[in-house]
Amino acid sequence: MLSMLLQHGAPAAGGHEPHVIFGLDPLLVAGIIFGLTYAVIMAERFNRAVVAMLGGGAMILVGVHTQETAIMGIDWNTIGLLTGMMIIVAITRRSGVFQYLAIWSAKKVKASPWGILVMLCIVTAVLSAMLDNVTTVLLIAPVTLLITEEMDIKPYPFLFAEIMFSNIGGTATLIGDPPNILIGSLVDTITFNHFLTEIAPIVPVVFVATLVPIWLVWGRKLKATPEARQRVMDFSEKESIKDVPLLKKSLAVLSLVLVGFVFGHPAGLEPATVAMFGAALLLLLDNLGKTVEEKSENVHHTSGEVEWVTIFFFVGLFVIVGGLEQAGALNLLAGQVVGLTEGIESTSEITSVLAISIMWVSALASSIVDNIPFVATMIPTIHATFDQLTANGTELTLDQQHSIWWSLSLGACLGGNGSLIGASANLIVAGFAERAGHPIKFVTFLKSAFPMMIMSIMIANLYVYLRFL
Repeated sequence: MLSMLLQHGAPAAGGHEPHVIFGLDPLLVAGIIFGLTYAVIMAERFNRAVVAMLGGGAMILVGVHTQETAIMGIDWNTIGLLTGMMIIVAITRRSGVFQYLAIWSAKKVKASPWGILVMLCIVTAVLSAMLDNVTTVLLIAPVTLLITEEMDIKPYPFLFAEIMFSNIGGTATLIGDPPNILIGSLVDTITFNHFLTEIAPIVPVVFVATLVPIWLVWGRKLKATPEARQRVMDFSEKESIKDVPLLKKSLAVLSLVLVGFVFGHPAGLEPATVAMFGAALLLLLDNLGKTVEEKSENVHHTSGEVEWVTIFFFVGLFVIVGGLEQAGALNLLAGQVVGLTEGIESTSEITSVLAISIMWVSALASSIVDNIPFVATMIPTIHATFDQLTANGTELTLDQQHSIWWSLSLGACLGGNGSLIGASANLIVAGFAERAGHPIKFVTFLKSAFPMMIMSIMIANLYVYLRFL
């Protein structure tokens, strides 16, 4: 598996020739740093942002990178997009709109346990597509724990379902799941609209298909007393709205940002530009009418709400995988991928072999390791594979190349449901559950989640084959 992971996720970082200390082989040293970093991240003994930053720093210290090539290897479009959306969500959250949605959803189904689960899953999937799945579970999980506590029922089925549908919903858009953010940022020919037209149509099918086994395993058994249901019905969703003017400003800016994502690419605007401008605009609107001291305090508070751990994890990750590119791992592994197509002359058959292989490898690998670093390491290897195929006289069309990118997206995003460490959203929900006294066990989650993930990949496989191949 390590050989499949020794790939790079950032743009070429210049023509630097590595000069590793003691004259050691750059590829060997970069591979060791990469492998150790992955192992420590998987062990979950230390914060993964700290580990990634240490790994990135080690790449520079040993000579695989220079500081210049390390910085050039960071994809700032991804960083800007994440930061901008986190600022927008941090401000919007203060209005109480997300709590409103959760309570409103529960009351719409008369506080029926199964109905609440379905409604929370719908809200989770939709918000994951519009915002991102990491942010969504940060907002929905605490409310879910509150509702299940009031109803005196175990929260595990609800939290399990929200993990699954945060990743499923996030698959639909460029901004919904970090792997898609990486693909949209590092593949010039793919835009926000491409995800809506090419990937989003299969998401409702996977949603419904995943809901069926959840009903069979837990849904039929969910019960609550009339008194418990009444306690939830007594919640006032209107009281959760803390700031109506802020709500209006937030929804207006969020709408503008989504419009910018849809129409910005033809105008030459990258998603990071749209997100950061939207964040700056909402910060401005949020501070109108405040004193200088209040403005300063408010901006500092909002900045503190940004998930800087995630941001710095990405920064360190880009530097690490950039080191692999500098060391020559990219071309080596691209050659191995091209080897899968040896003896095949038809470009359509080559495309099919690559697309299906990449989808299943991505799904299985994303169940073992976090899908963010996996996708970051896969993207440039696929780029290099295209280059090597072209050099061998086999040039894939743009549509054929896109089918391979869609396979990577579906495999990684849906594959993130395979285990508790498969995606960032999974770990965040598990953290909330543990703090609330309802820890989610790795093996318990795996037994239910992995078969559901395989089912979703089979559906995605059929979709890609019928529509693109």
